[in-house]
Amino acid sequence: MRRSRRSAHRQLGALLAVGATVLMPLPLPARGEADGPPQLLPLTARWCLRPQTCIALEVAATLRQQTLGLQLRPPLPPLRGMWFPYAPPAVARFWMHRTPAPLDMLFIREGTVIAIERHAQPCMQLPCPSYGPDQPIDGVLELAAGQAEALGIIVGTGVAIEPWTPGLSDADRRAPAPD
Repeated sequence: MRRSRRSAHRQLGALLAVGATVLMPLPLPARGEADGPPQLLPLTARWCLRPQTCIALEVAATLRQQTLGLQLRPPLPPLRGMWFPYAPPAVARFWMHRTPAPLDMLFIREGTVIAIERHAQPCMQLPCPSYGPDQPIDGVLELAAGQAEALGIIVGTGVAIEPWTPGLSDADRRAPAPD
């Protein structure tokens, strides 16, 4: 089956786009852009490991957001992360270029953690090591280094990412709209 150019670009982007930045070089940011403020995305999803233990997530949904990831960001606080969804699933390699704080990277497939890279170290200058399983993934979740262990996340842990709006209670989400 022949894929459209857009589909091919999206799949190529999924293969190349990675957590902190990309394994293979993409076009460089415009002059001054790389020196600008780091990307700060809104919290729009969460993963609840237990009823009172949820990780609030920024979602890097576009190729540009995935390319910038957590570059130049201060360390993530506990129970915060960035989610990189892949549709369709793809083999992806992540690296830590320009990411100043160590991270735990959780590689997810079909709602299950299939690999974890714990304490991936910052890499401010190329070349940088890359991380990831040699099998397709649905997404990658990046947390502050040590959070996977602190939260008891291991290979085989179930993952259910859900849309979320901070401050909106679960009861408010379920309440029917007034007439």
